Amino acid sequence: MPVGLIALALGGFGIGLTEFVIAGLLPQVAADFGVSEASAGWFISGYALSVVVGALGVTAAVTRFPRKPVLAALLVLFITGNLLSATAGGYWLMMLGRVIAALSHGAFFGIGAVVAAGMVPPSKKAGAIALMFTGLTAANVLGVPFGTLLGQAAGWRATFWAITVIGVAALAGILALVPGAAGETEKSGSLRSELRAFRSGQVWLSIVVTILGFGGMFGAFTYIAYTLTDVSGFAASAVPWLLIVFGVGLFAGNTLGGKAADRNVDRTLLVVLSVLTVVMVVFALTAADPVLTVISLVLMGGFGFATVPGLQMRVMEYASGAPTLASGANIGAFNVGNALGAWLGGVTITAGFGYTSPIWAGAAITLAGVAVMAFAAAAAKKREQHPEGQGRAAGELVSR
Repeated sequence: MPVGLIALALGGFGIGLTEFVIAGLLPQVAADFGVSEASAGWFISGYALSVVVGALGVTAAVTRFPRKPVLAALLVLFITGNLLSATAGGYWLMMLGRVIAALSHGAFFGIGAVVAAGMVPPSKKAGAIALMFTGLTAANVLGVPFGTLLGQAAGWRATFWAITVIGVAALAGILALVPGAAGETEKSGSLRSELRAFRSGQVWLSIVVTILGFGGMFGAFTYIAYTLTDVSGFAASAVPWLLIVFGVGLFAGNTLGGKAADRNVDRTLLVVLSVLTVVMVVFALTAADPVLTVISLVLMGGFGFATVPGLQMRVMEYASGAPTLASGANIGAFNVGNALGAWLGGVTITAGFGYTSPIWAGAAITLAGVAVMAFAAAAAKKREQHPEGQGRAAGELVSR
């Protein structure tokens, strides 16, 4: 295992903690700023939408620069945003801090995925990407629960101060451990060459699957603290420990999903997304049972994150020789899904459907992702079987 992957995972840990820890602290943050659950939820949705802007705009702006210095600069931006969040005196200053931190997110993971894949042989690329994303899953297994505990004990601001320190450590790790030439063998050239990847219909289909498949799971997760306390009957003090359970599922799913995707990406995604839909339906039906809730948390986290390596790898494969911007765009797609799920979950709660309604909404979104993935896989298979056959002119963009 290249040691540089550890540095990338460390950066992913800090960024993942920033994204996800707010869910466990949402009641405290909402109370501190005197806003509703749905308004506090915009700290999640606003972050996610800003990731999209960064994933596209920032990645496009830096595509011609060496990747290691770019990763370091992105972490500086991340540190700045979290400092502002830790010291914010009001709702909108907190939102600004979230936005600034989020601008680094998409480009870091998008460029980092290319760098990680460039460190290993072709047969191990999805596994290398999964290892980089292990930082993201570790943030959920360890960072989010203990960040929530810290926030409950010392105030939610203390959590963001801790994230700032982690960001500094991650920056040092990137500078010390990532080889300067890592990922530079991948074609990165001009912005025009990177934009050519978006001529592929399969790239667009993959991005849509990312939005729907991952967005469904995240929509269910956004308001999980309310579900656990108001529906399942757990005490607020139990939420951090339950998030550890969820995080264990994320870790296992990410690791196993990467290995499965190295064997067959499309089959893995179809199976995992289908099972994830079923898991969320069962969760919504049984959320009042504490034991079944714990089981559902593990399974939702596991199957939710089992999609991540495959979704990222699929976009990079169909982007061919210009993967950087497409990789960043797919990271943006994860966060479009996050924003969609969080927004729809907030709408259902505001409409009075209760704290299981975000889970039902998530299941519906993921089911739509299964349908798109099935279409994409069928189109890709048809193209492989008949590369020069009928429908080439009409189907080139879809099945390329």
